[in-house]
Order: sequence, then C-alpha cells, then structure tokens
Amino acid sequence: MSGKLDADIAILELDEAHAVHFVRRINPRFSLLLNVMRDQLDRFGEIDHTAGLLKEIALNTTGAVVINREDSRLAAIPQKNVLKAKVSWFGLAPHLVERFPQDDDLYANGTHPSASLRATVILQSLEGDQATFNIDGRSLSASLALKGIYNTFNAAAALALVHTILPDANIEQLVSDLSVIKSAFGRGESFEVDGQQVELLLVKNPGGFRLALESFDPTGYDTMIAINDEYADGRDMSWLFDVDFSSLRAHGVRIVSGTRAYDMALRLKYDEVPFAEAEIDLDKAMEALLGDSEKPKRLYCSYTAMLKCRRFLGSRTVVEKVL
Repeated sequence: MSGKLDADIAILELDEAHAVHFVRRINPRFSLLLNVMRDQLDRFGEIDHTAGLLKEIALNTTGAVVINREDSRLAAIPQKNVLKAKVSWFGLAPHLVERFPQDDDLYANGTHPSASLRATVILQSLEGDQATFNIDGRSLSASLALKGIYNTFNAAAALALVHTILPDANIEQLVSDLSVIKSAFGRGESFEVDGQQVELLLVKNPGGFRLALESFDPTGYDTMIAINDEYADGRDMSWLFDVDFSSLRAHGVRIVSGTRAYDMALRLKYDEVPFAEAEIDLDKAMEALLGDSEKPKRLYCSYTAMLKCRRFLGSRTVVEKVL
C-alpha cells in the first residue's frame, strides 16, 4: 500500500474481520459483497454479527457497492442504512435460486428480496460448463474453465463488479474472458501425481460444501475428506451436519482425515455413507490415498487441511507457489 505498485486498480480479497480494519484506514472506492454463511461461528459469532461487519464495509465505500440481491441480510444493508456509495446488484434467475441457497434456506424457507431489486448482472442459466448471463438486458454465454456450479455465480459477481468499475468496457470481451480463467490455490486445482489426476477442493461452510458435492460426480473417483479445526478453519465444526453427503453413498469415501477425522466419520455414518479408513495424520492419509489405486482422486478440504495437502502434493509434483 506504499503507492509504488505499477497498477491503477488493486483488487483485495479480505474476510469480514480483516476488511473492517482495512476500510477504517483506507476507504475503498468499490466493494463487492458476496454472501453471509454459517462458518467460523467461534471466531465471528452469529451470522447477524458477520452481516454487521459487511455493513461497515459498505458504509465506508465511496464509489459503489455491488451486492448479492439473493442474500436477505446483505440486501437489507442499503435498505436500512444511508450509504455514500451507489448500489449495484447481481443475482439469479428465479429458477436457479434453490440451487444456490442462502444460509436461512438450509434451516427454513428464507426470504428472497430479488423480485424488487433490479440486478445489473443475472446468472440466467447453467448447463455443465456453459453459463448464460443477462447483463443490462443482453444475454451472453461463456464456457467456463473453472469447475463447480458455485463458480458460475461468482462469475456473475465478478462481471457485475467490473461492469460497475468500467462501465464502458466491452461486455462481450468480459464474458469471453471467463473461459480462460483457471482455478487457483485449492479452489478446484488439478494436479498430476505419478500419472494420477488429483483435484483439490476447498470447503468451509455448508452452502459451499453442498454445491461442491452437487458439482462433482463421485463415479470413478477415490474421495478423501480432510477436516481440521485450527483457528483459520474455525473450531466449531457443527456446520458439517448441515451438509447432505448422500450423493457419496453409492461410491463411498476412501479416507477421512485431519484433526476432525472422527467427527467427519461420524457425520458420514448418519448419512449412511461408507468409508474405508479414518486417519488423523494428513501426510499418512495422502500416502494411503495415492498408493491405493490408479483412480483419479478428489479431495474436499477445510482451509488448513487444504494447505497441508497442497504442500504434500508439492513434494510429489509441480505446485504453483502462492505468496
């Protein structure tokens, strides 16, 4: 933040707690508010408190705030507060709302204020890797290199933000560029280890885990679930009981690992999902997974478990270094 970067725009991904301290020192011109989900409750408290942190970010933004209209807690921020910044919305076509549940939808029927909020960008449809977006009334499609249906809604958010910052930018080119954006840092990264394909998927809240399981067919894969409970993961793992694991029932899970391996094993038992092994030590679990068969592997990991699995993979193959 010394001003010596050779760039005109800095894009910072911050969690709510860190972002609040940042915006008190440097007012952002633009902010993008994605969602409020039930994770790390021991760190953030209840999600209404998390929404309050995001409200402070919006209040300190000077140019424009881009908000997910499908999240009722976020949608309430400009309705209940006077913002300095203008507000833009992104959202979903009505038939897609159920596929992207907000937190309240996991426990009861949540309220969706989207009908009354006009969005700049709407995710209109998705089929496989193909997504169609309605941008200011224009329908444009792209084939996304990013895997996972959750990334199609993230793409809608990104398009809404860039369109807000650069309203004269070529919309067709922006949508086309989505096809060359690749997964990074555990968010669907794919590696080849001794001739085996290994996919690494970060999961950290019930909504995201549900969408990840919906996005990837377990047929023909050895599946591993690695759950830690370190500070960066959140100590409270009760949210795992809000994830439906029944899609893994037919093919089972090869191994569960991490400091909460036995909690994960118990959770799978409740959904009648068979698993072959529980191993707390992540390195030993990775050795067992990679040495078991020639099937491709898919790993669902909490944050610190993902870091450790990624380091292990880096000892076996080329893994991009992240500062």
